[in-house]
Amino acid sequence: MTEAAPKPPAEAAPRSQKRPEMKVRPTAPILPSANIQGNALIVVIAIMAFLACLTLGGVSMVRSTAASWESQISREITIQIRPDEGLDMDKTLTQARDLALTFVGTKDGQIVDEAATARLLEPWLGTGLDIKELPVPRLVIITIDENNPPDFEAMRSLLKESIPQASLDDHRTWVDRLVSMAHTTVMIGTGILLLVFSAMVLTVVFATRGALSSNRHIVEVLHFVGAESSFVATEFQKHFLKISLKGSAVGSALAALFFMTAGFLQSHTLATPQTDQATALFGTFSVGALGYAGIFATMIVIALLTTFTARLTVMRTIYEIDTLRSDPTRADGLVN
Repeated sequence: MTEAAPKPPAEAAPRSQKRPEMKVRPTAPILPSANIQGNALIVVIAIMAFLACLTLGGVSMVRSTAASWESQISREITIQIRPDEGLDMDKTLTQARDLALTFVGTKDGQIVDEAATARLLEPWLGTGLDIKELPVPRLVIITIDENNPPDFEAMRSLLKESIPQASLDDHRTWVDRLVSMAHTTVMIGTGILLLVFSAMVLTVVFATRGALSSNRHIVEVLHFVGAESSFVATEFQKHFLKISLKGSAVGSALAALFFMTAGFLQSHTLATPQTDQATALFGTFSVGALGYAGIFATMIVIALLTTFTARLTVMRTIYEIDTLRSDPTRADGLVN
């Protein structure tokens, strides 16, 4: 009897088999990253940011100009000599300057010549003026020590006795008006900024409630399966943070571009007398490094304010949902 040939041993099964890799599907956001409502809110926030930065820059320019006026006026006084028949104007101007410089607290005196006087009158009377043919007062500018000013009343009395045609102007009235105007401008600008921020907060509240209303079923399901209010609020917060950053960045950039363009155009038209007078009165359109830092800070404040407002609105809405669920009477009334 022939023995059966032994069967070859079966191949040993591999100890470990490679498992297929599991790919985790990325979680979709609660709110869509871009929609019509989000784009409209970006435009609204950009407009609000532009207006806020424009107001801030305007207030900064007015304050800078008023401070420059106050500094220049407080260190100078003006002696005005009215023309009179038989009066030697050049001699009288020199006499008035010398009398003023005898007082303690004066530094220097400068007589405004005929050419400079004619240039001051060019915006109103045109070019080619002959000052000698017109009854135009002449000026003497006295530089004083701001920390130790002279006795203005004594100087005024001495000038009146020595030169009847002379009058002294210490610019105190102008200084008081400039300080009052600067304070009023700051108050008006602050009020406008508060109005802009209030309008923006209300806009964000309505936009957040609209987003919650359109995604209310999702929020309720998440909240029902155990998602905490802070999680849902964080999702909305991220969404509105992106929107507010985009809108505030666009608005702030447009405001900065506006000031840069206005300053560039003004710097290239300073040769005309009209522009010189406007610059002397209202200053330049340059807001400086501090002004641009304020524009950037305004952008950050708008973004944070928008985000904080959205979070508070979501938390309050979820609280209202919990309150309705915990009160069967109110829930039944809402269903009916």
